[in-house]
Amino acid sequence: MPTHEYLFGRALELPEAIAYREMLRARNKTIVFTNGCFDVLHVGHAEYLAWARSQGDALIVGLNSDTSVRELKGAPRPFVPYGERARLLCALRSVDVVIGFSERTPEELLEHLRPDVHVKSAQYRVEDLPEARIVLAYGGEVRLAPHREGSSTTDIVERIGAHFTTER
Repeated sequence: MPTHEYLFGRALELPEAIAYREMLRARNKTIVFTNGCFDVLHVGHAEYLAWARSQGDALIVGLNSDTSVRELKGAPRPFVPYGERARLLCALRSVDVVIGFSERTPEELLEHLRPDVHVKSAQYRVEDLPEARIVLAYGGEVRLAPHREGSSTTDIVERIGAHFTTER
C-alpha cells in the first residue's frame, strides 16, 4: 500500500515509517507508538489516542489488518474495513502516522520502529503484554493509558444488538 495522506495523519508502509522515525530522532523528538484494531471508532479510542499522543512529540499507530482483527475478535469482525479504519485514525489530530500490520501482536513492528514509548490501555498489565519485553529490552518505556469504562467496541455492538432485539 503506498503512502496516503488523510487530513492530519498519513498511512505509511514500513520503510516510510522507519524514515519518518529517523527524521524525528534527528530532531530529538520523543516517539510514541500504540496499536489496536480500532474497529468502530468511538470516544474511548479518541481519548486513548489523545492520551498516548500527550506522552511524546509524535504518535505512530499500528493498525491491525482485517485478517488479524478477524483472528483476534472472530467473524464478522472487523465491521469497518482496514482502509476506512486507517482514514478515520488519520483524521484525528492526535495521530501522526498509521501503519498496518497483519500479525496478532505488534512485536515485529516494534522491533523495526523502536519507539521511545509504547502505550497500551490500563486494561492490560505490562507483564502480560508479549511486546513489552521487546520495548524494555531496547530501553523503551511501556506506559498504561487510563481506561474509560463502558466505551469499548464490544459494549457499543452489544447495545446496538439489544436495541434491535427489543425493537422487533
